[in-house]
Amino acid sequence: MPRLSDEQLGQMLDLMGDADSVELKLTVPEADQRSAVEALDIDPLDAELRQVFFFDTPDLALYKKGVVARARRVQKKGDDSVVKLRPVVPSQLDEGLRQSPGMVVEVDAMPGGFVCSAALKRTLGTTEVRAAAKGERRVGKLFSKSQRAFFAEHAPEGVDLDELAILGPIHVLKLKFSPGDYGRRVVAEMWMYPDYTRILELSTKCAPAEAFDVAARTRAFLAKRGVDLSGEQQTKTRTALEFFANQSQRG
Repeated sequence: MPRLSDEQLGQMLDLMGDADSVELKLTVPEADQRSAVEALDIDPLDAELRQVFFFDTPDLALYKKGVVARARRVQKKGDDSVVKLRPVVPSQLDEGLRQSPGMVVEVDAMPGGFVCSAALKRTLGTTEVRAAAKGERRVGKLFSKSQRAFFAEHAPEGVDLDELAILGPIHVLKLKFSPGDYGRRVVAEMWMYPDYTRILELSTKCAPAEAFDVAARTRAFLAKRGVDLSGEQQTKTRTALEFFANQSQRG
């Protein structure tokens, strides 16, 4: 797995200086997922079940512009919706938007790469997303006024939330745990796609100032547990969107 160049490290440091948090991520190759689950002593029965829906045009016009519109259902909890823009430069974001409730600017760092995103989230009740997925509620109703304004500012001209295709659901198992020999909380997410492929992502969040220290400790912890750190990295969102786009073209 390629390491970041000196130039890339400098770019990441600049982004982290204005970010709210850093999320360190690693995807485990499918062939190694079972052994990783065993090595980390993950109990699937402790996981929380989620459904994730994306909204885009059949040719993924939003994603190609760096915009992601998403909604989630969470077992025994409320739904939520998110409008996300990536990549972003935090210092270039509108200050009013930057201070909006629900806005999080975060650097995602993984072996060989990083990206900074701005995500505006809204908490919903327990029925809205399912109703929209069934065609009983307008997709645009899932998003707040500020989310719709954020979307309109960055989406391709003429693209309307209510006219987007519903891409999903993806079923996800999410588990938070704190290994005793690591001392930090780890999040494991298993994304299960309709073609029976899976992505297992391990992640931990930290403050920007401690990112490099946490990254070194995390790498040492995973290596000690025998988790493969050299596999090709996958993006959960891109994999989901490309799957549904391909299905739409075949249909």
